[in-house]
Amino acid sequence: MTITLSVDAMGGDKAPTMVIQGLVIAIQRYPTLHFLLYGEADAVEPLLKQEKSLTGKVTFFPCTETITPDTKPGAAMRGFPDSSMRQAIRAVANGEAQGVISAGNTGAYMALAKMLLKTMPGIDRPALASLAPTLRGESVILDLGANVECSSKNLQQFAIMGEIFARHVLHLPKPLVGLINVGSEDIKGSSIVKEAADLIRTSSIKDNFYGFIEGDDVTRGTVDVAVTDGFTGNVLLKSGEGVMQLALQYFKEAFKSSWTARLGYLLAGSMLRKLSMRLDYRRYNGGIWLGLNGIAIKSHGGADAFGFAHAIDLAVDMVASHMMKHLQVEFSSEEILHKAASL
Repeated sequence: MTITLSVDAMGGDKAPTMVIQGLVIAIQRYPTLHFLLYGEADAVEPLLKQEKSLTGKVTFFPCTETITPDTKPGAAMRGFPDSSMRQAIRAVANGEAQGVISAGNTGAYMALAKMLLKTMPGIDRPALASLAPTLRGESVILDLGANVECSSKNLQQFAIMGEIFARHVLHLPKPLVGLINVGSEDIKGSSIVKEAADLIRTSSIKDNFYGFIEGDDVTRGTVDVAVTDGFTGNVLLKSGEGVMQLALQYFKEAFKSSWTARLGYLLAGSMLRKLSMRLDYRRYNGGIWLGLNGIAIKSHGGADAFGFAHAIDLAVDMVASHMMKHLQVEFSSEEILHKAASL
């Protein structure tokens, strides 16, 4: 199956070099991929000419504007009509691409994606979701920063979207959903979190609702989907990335501390390489905007080519699993269920 993805070549701290190198890695994994690449001609075309493996795999569209990290979301919406970010998103809105990936300005990306792709019927606010490593494998966490303040209805919708994603993209037959709280007891938490739990218990995923979970339950893999507001989720995400980097650094320092430690490293080399891979946060790069009428993946701004390629992996998985169709169908059913319950 040929999948066409649009890419913002100018987004990210190391763009466009990092983006081009990420495409090279992605093409090696998925030879049938085709990319619509948007960016400044002077910066992008010389890099494309150097990568022979991308010949015939990339259609380049020169743009005259770039949205920078300092660009405000409102300014991005009102201006920058020929920016690489806007044109890449527009390709999905126009049906020319099946998904878009950018490592650019998060606020501008969210604003433009909502404006051009629109929010899916039945969903009040899109959520930013991502995968995270756990003791049991991987889990889905949302929201990770798109909505700093959330209503109980928002949290219920996030839970439903996360459950659909886990079922169809991660292929979990009955994913467990948990609501992050300050304790697992029903009496704990804010009124919003308590109301959200009540709403989830009356929704289509009520049989999959585990209940309240705490922060350490996420890494334990207690549930497959962890739901929270964007403020808490973003802090959880950045803290987790920091802990993984800290652990890797401590391991490196420990094995350089003496000759016996170096010998131990040689003896345990394969195990340590496996551990290093498991703790490499680049493998979990890529946030998914769930709730839009189109697939939009947000790569970390500081990602390297390896991390950007993993963001492309997410887009491919979303397309291959027909995620948009499942969201549309199941949220239509959710609306019917909600109306019936209110009669």
